[in-house]
Amino acid sequence: MISEQGNSIGCKRCGTCCIKGGPSFHIEDKWLIEEGHLPAKYLYTIRKGEPVRDVRTGKIIFTSSDIIKIKGKENRWTCFFYNEDEAKCSIYQNRPLECRVLDCLDTREIGNIVGKDLLERESIISKIEGLWDMVKEHDQRCPYEEITNLLNEYRKKENQYLPQNISEIIEYDKALREVVVNKGGLDPELLDFLFGRPVSMVITATLKRR
Repeated sequence: MISEQGNSIGCKRCGTCCIKGGPSFHIEDKWLIEEGHLPAKYLYTIRKGEPVRDVRTGKIIFTSSDIIKIKGKENRWTCFFYNEDEAKCSIYQNRPLECRVLDCLDTREIGNIVGKDLLERESIISKIEGLWDMVKEHDQRCPYEEITNLLNEYRKKENQYLPQNISEIIEYDKALREVVVNKGGLDPELLDFLFGRPVSMVITATLKRR
């Protein structure tokens, strides 16, 4: 619950919600990115079809759309903008919707918006000439639905090496990231927002769940 002064009633500023990971962005949060309050280099995308753990059930699910989130810090889940020394949010006045409605003592409001009206990359970068076409091509050549099917077959056969199709997808994903940075001059910190997390990283994490 948020008071008129903008403070969470009963919040002990324990940081538990911030340490468990940054929020997912909703359409209502688009202006935060467009106006530069939350630059895209601090964000990453979970792409459509990517396997993730549902925070409510603990089960692995496959996303039905993009999920844009704030990066963690120092290879941890902790939200990049959470100041652990002072136990406070460094972007409090411009925090995303999920952060604004979250009340640890009453999760009904956050529960009502989770997974709904999510912000997607297309609405942010579709008007940037050439860039959106590149992102779409990457999605088409590295589709998680196909990757999941290939991994399922790989598990059944218990092969020592990944199928060639998966290796080719991993190599394409890796090569594209290198090209757009080394030859295209793209800020490497934007890669996880534009193309999602490296395919090799997601596959490794998925196989560890066997």
